[in-house]
Amino acid sequence: MLEVLKEHNLPYEELLLVASERSAGKQMDFDGKTYTIIGMEDAIREQPDVAIFSAGGSTSLEWAPKFAEAGITVIDNSSAWRMDPSKKLVVPEINANELTAEDKIIANPNCSTIQMVLTLAPLHRAYGIKRLVISTYQSFTGTGMKAVKQYNLEKKGFKPEKEEMAYHYPIFENVIPQCDVFLENDYTKEEMKLVNETRKILGDQSIRITATAVRVPVDGGHSESVNVEFEKPFEVAEVKKLLSETPGIAVLDDLNNFKYPMPLLSKNKDEVFVGRIRRDESVENGLNLWIVADNLRKGAATNAVQIAEYLLAHKLIGSSMLAG
Repeated sequence: MLEVLKEHNLPYEELLLVASERSAGKQMDFDGKTYTIIGMEDAIREQPDVAIFSAGGSTSLEWAPKFAEAGITVIDNSSAWRMDPSKKLVVPEINANELTAEDKIIANPNCSTIQMVLTLAPLHRAYGIKRLVISTYQSFTGTGMKAVKQYNLEKKGFKPEKEEMAYHYPIFENVIPQCDVFLENDYTKEEMKLVNETRKILGDQSIRITATAVRVPVDGGHSESVNVEFEKPFEVAEVKKLLSETPGIAVLDDLNNFKYPMPLLSKNKDEVFVGRIRRDESVENGLNLWIVADNLRKGAATNAVQIAEYLLAHKLIGSSMLAG
């Protein structure tokens, strides 16, 4: 998030770096300055204009309301508030125009949802989506530092201790058909995020959606195979043109030269890459898409910073102080 803040040159007069009381007092260098990390209570007393949270659901449930009560706008990167009907779930290119100064807790969607809905939103407006069949190929980086450490140990030939493993099985040279915990319907939490968040962001509860989320040994970048069934007929050329004109999307679909989206190409980039755009010949008005993005950028940090940029540009928050 700090890297994206710097790259996007988000205007602010003062930056606060905030963590738990355990980390308060530690120092961190950023953009040529040394910052002393402060605790949550101190951050609230400083009255920042906006606070970008990325500290997990339980932390957000406890602290986001306290910041909001103090008049601070919270952009939250956890799953805590996403399905709360009173909170906006925002991908700026799609629905930031729904935000008002009264929205004090704003939810950042799930990483795999963001890249998909950014692609689907213009197509839904044009043709009306009836049904989605989604298969994801998600980087282990989406699980967090424990998964990164597990992968690196296995890559070096070491067998991690049980307490060092983020997954039930090795991730190096393996594919694990489980992202997050299993729910009562035998889908994982990640799969149901794709279902529920997509409907909320697109504002259409009638879309039929099914998903399979898979963890793959890729160091950064989520890939998705998305099969779409539309209400209306379409031309593939029209779809490509529509996507190429959509902010935040890069169409990479030159099969003659073997050019298509891959995690290697999306790493450290903010764009969502779309390719392998082709008609599904097995069903009327069907389309196949291959969607790839850096899950730590547009899937998390970039989207959060873009929300802050929108709030600033439309004077929904001030720019005197930012807490992260």
